[in-house]
Amino acid sequence: MEKVKDEIKKDIGVIQHEVKKDVGIIRNEVKKEVEVIRDDVKKEIDFYRDTPARLLGYANEVGESFRALVHVNFVRFTYVVSCAYVVADTADKSNKCAKKWAWATPEERRNKVAITAVDTLLWQGFASVIVPGFTINRLCFFTRKLLEKTTKLPSPARKWTATFVGLAAIPFIVKPIDAAVELGMDNSFRKLYDVHGAHS
Repeated sequence: MEKVKDEIKKDIGVIQHEVKKDVGIIRNEVKKEVEVIRDDVKKEIDFYRDTPARLLGYANEVGESFRALVHVNFVRFTYVVSCAYVVADTADKSNKCAKKWAWATPEERRNKVAITAVDTLLWQGFASVIVPGFTINRLCFFTRKLLEKTTKLPSPARKWTATFVGLAAIPFIVKPIDAAVELGMDNSFRKLYDVHGAHS
C-alpha cells in the first residue's frame, strides 16, 4: 500500500511539474501574442489621419469660420495649408506603398503607387477640403441669417457668433465626415480600382 501511495505522490509531482511547465509556456506565448498585437496597433496609427496632425486638413475650415471677419487672403492661405497637408499625406502613403511593393516589377509598383496616390488624394480632397469646407461655410452662413432674423444683435456680434459656431463645430464633424467619406469611397471609387491590393 505504501508503495502505491509513493507512486501516486510521484505521479502527482510529475503532473504538477508538467502543468507548471505548460502554464509557463502558455504564459510566454500569450505575452508574445500581446506584444505582437501592441506592435500592430502602434504600426496602424496613421500620422495624417489618427493624430492631431489631422486637424491641419481643417485649416481651411478655420478660414471659413473667419470669412466674414478677415480679409479673403487669410481664407485663401488656410486653403493652401489644407492642400499642403493633403499633398503631404499623399506623398507619405505613396512612398510607403512603393516600399511595400519594392520586390514587384517596376510597372506593377508604379500601378500600385498610382492607385494609392489617387485614393489618398480623393479621400483627403473630400474629407479635408470639399465636404468640411462646404459644411462650415454653410453653417456660418445660415447661423448669421438665423441671427439676423431672430435677434437684434449688432452685425459684428452676429458675425462673431457665427464664427464661434463654425469653429465649435470642427471637433464634432471630423470623425463623422472621415467615416462618411471612407464609406462613400468604398461604395463608389474604390470599386473601380483595387485599393486594398495596393495597400497590402
